[in-house]
Amino acid sequence: MKKNYLLLACGLLFTMLSFSQIQVGDFTITHGAEIEDNSLKIVRIAGEADGKIYALANKKKKFYIKVFKSSDMSIISTNEIDLSSFKDRSIDFEEVGMIGNKVYVFGSVYDKKAKTAHLFGVEVMESGKLANEQVKLFSTEVTKKREQGAFYFKDSPAGDRLLIMHAALFDKEEVIQYEIKLLNENLDTVMSHIEKVPFEDRRDLEFTIADYDVSVDDDVFLVINESFRDKKAKTNNEKFQVHAFKSSNGYAKEVIDIKFQDKEIINCEMLANKEGLLHLVGFYSSVRKNGKANKELKGIYAAAIKVSNNEVERLNFNEFDYDTKVKLIGERRAKKGKDVKPLYVTHSLIEKNDGGLILLSEYQLIIQGRSSGIGPLAFTPITFINNEIIVTSLNPDGTVAWSNVIPKKQKAAYTTLSLGIFGFSNQGNFSVSAGIMVPLTVMGKGPEYLSAMPIYHNDKLTVIFNDNTKNYGVTDIEKIKWLGNYNKAVPAAMTFNDDGSFTRLDQENVEKYQLVLRPRVFYRTSPSEYIIYSSRKSKDKLGRMSVGQ
Repeated sequence: MKKNYLLLACGLLFTMLSFSQIQVGDFTITHGAEIEDNSLKIVRIAGEADGKIYALANKKKKFYIKVFKSSDMSIISTNEIDLSSFKDRSIDFEEVGMIGNKVYVFGSVYDKKAKTAHLFGVEVMESGKLANEQVKLFSTEVTKKREQGAFYFKDSPAGDRLLIMHAALFDKEEVIQYEIKLLNENLDTVMSHIEKVPFEDRRDLEFTIADYDVSVDDDVFLVINESFRDKKAKTNNEKFQVHAFKSSNGYAKEVIDIKFQDKEIINCEMLANKEGLLHLVGFYSSVRKNGKANKELKGIYAAAIKVSNNEVERLNFNEFDYDTKVKLIGERRAKKGKDVKPLYVTHSLIEKNDGGLILLSEYQLIIQGRSSGIGPLAFTPITFINNEIIVTSLNPDGTVAWSNVIPKKQKAAYTTLSLGIFGFSNQGNFSVSAGIMVPLTVMGKGPEYLSAMPIYHNDKLTVIFNDNTKNYGVTDIEKIKWLGNYNKAVPAAMTFNDDGSFTRLDQENVEKYQLVLRPRVFYRTSPSEYIIYSSRKSKDKLGRMSVGQ
């Protein structure tokens, strides 16, 4: 089986070169027709329905809907997203998504007079043009423009529901507000809840909406993490809760407390499985004797909650093993018992066939350079860095089966206007975890070439990413060279074995002008098929990657 899987992965890498349909065992990749209008770069693949593929493209500050034929992936139409105004205020494009077989674009606007944040949904017709009717989805009262908050989107497992959350900080009122709605294919509201969480007299409070999700049963879950230090008592107070809204209970709010001591939660990735278990996995840090959290990563926790009765069945805290720490912080620091820097963002949480989990966490750093120019016309250099990935395999009981590190060094730099650089919600001590996501306004400028695509198939994990040709055969993290010019990148793959060891697969013959995979731009049409996007300077193509056909 191992030999066959290596052949399949090798076939994957070879197929990326040839662009013709090649099948080796269970792996097949086919690229479609070349996209002639290459000045527009695809930044999101919304979905596929009725023989058409819908994608989002951008050029400078404008966004477009591109429609392709499913058969040969040739272009049908390109239409600019032009949302009409609301009370003489322009509606800003937010997101595109498919619910069931319908494609929608979403736009927001802040009404200064009413101090209200609005969100609208507009259907995308088969032609790629927007329908005339706008559906108002949110009208959330906020305090002022600086505290208008942000909207967040997440698909349901079956793709027939869309979960949208608005979150904002009311600093003067010492309140954090979130409003969450579950929508069906017609943009009807299936569930809705708004809540204000006070944090008065706790100025050092760190409040995070660590994750939010919808299950296969249309249950909605929100993870709340509060942390503050009681200076008098010299203790660290941690509130780690799940706010559950179950369809079987009429979406009434239920609170699930996850209790522990002397540790602080850093982040969280949530997964609700078909067996009625809600998994929460992420990093934690230790707490000093004076009650102050160290903030650096001590290891990985794993909690499992039985959804039917809200019982916390287990909670495990697993420290990093010595070998993993050596790869992350070096042998000298590992021997001294030092912890890992908190620069790793949860990338993916995958459920294994045995009921265990695989967590991928990627090093991510965003560097904002010194601006040049005057006032709002100043330009700022931005560098995105995505380096090694920590891969942790958990047993069904929450203990660590194995851990390893994928060695890679990737960076992409671009220059932008100083205003509106990032779309993350992070105001003071309040934040909403966006995982490894990158704002759409940044996509198309280089970061989409970075990161990786994890594929779990036949009990095997394969991680595909772009790499430097000088790294052929290199698995020592200390010897990895940077991928600086992503236009010259080649695909690499790491296939993991049952014991956590991996086999690196590299391409033997590199074509001079081969297309480069964009790992952050893909759409999973089924458990065994992906629509991908590859490009190189003036050449762009959609493709289809099939596994187990």
